[in-house]
Amino acid sequence: MSLLEVEGLGIDFGGVRAVDAVDFAVQPGEIVSVIGPNGAGKTTLFNLISGIYQPSRGSVRLDGRDVTGLAPNLLAARGLSRTFQNLQIFQQMTALENVMAGRHLAERPSVLADLLGLPSSRRRTRESRDQARALLERVRLADLADRPASALAYGQLKRLEIARALACEPRLLLLDEPAAGCNAVETEEIDGLIAEIARGGVAVLLVEHDMKLVMKISQHIVVLDYGRKLAEGPPEQVRHDPKVIEAYLGSHAGAGQGEATDADG
Repeated sequence: MSLLEVEGLGIDFGGVRAVDAVDFAVQPGEIVSVIGPNGAGKTTLFNLISGIYQPSRGSVRLDGRDVTGLAPNLLAARGLSRTFQNLQIFQQMTALENVMAGRHLAERPSVLADLLGLPSSRRRTRESRDQARALLERVRLADLADRPASALAYGQLKRLEIARALACEPRLLLLDEPAAGCNAVETEEIDGLIAEIARGGVAVLLVEHDMKLVMKISQHIVVLDYGRKLAEGPPEQVRHDPKVIEAYLGSHAGAGQGEATDADG
């Protein structure tokens, strides 16, 4: 059974079909990339899967269970976590505190214990801090744990956001342009991190404009164009698909130069 199954998914905005009849699946530990020209509907698709948008039609199943339109916090509790195109970081909190904030769904808090400062509450806080430090180590930010997020470089913030998403202990991680705006060294670091996450058994669904990164780490690629699935398959098959070549080199920007960032994705 697939971890994620998307069937006939679609949404309309003012009569315009932004995403229409999209189908694909993601297996445990697999890296699947969603690509397409500007305005293809990639981020809209992510928003449908992660519960930010309510679909007009179609379904989303996680571990065989229908989770279509479920709220993001409920999806997170079921093992789906994500990052966003624009950084969602608490700038005045430390890197460690940012990751700890992501652990709330993996914990079993007791309001009474917290109010009374009971040993169980202190133990839970200590365990949460230790887990957050371990995640910062995993994304190569352990030495910056006590620095405010505002003092971190852009590429470091990208990795910090991934660490916070991992703090929810997901089985499926949605990454929306994790390398956008990063230089070559930062992109290489994120490349290695994504591969490491997948090797640990977490499935990764990725939207990314860096085609070199996509072709290098993906086991499977889904191509969108005008909200519909244009092609699907392993990297080499997609790379040489005439329809994909036409979409990028025909009426859209050249694929060889990568995609420009678009508001919709």
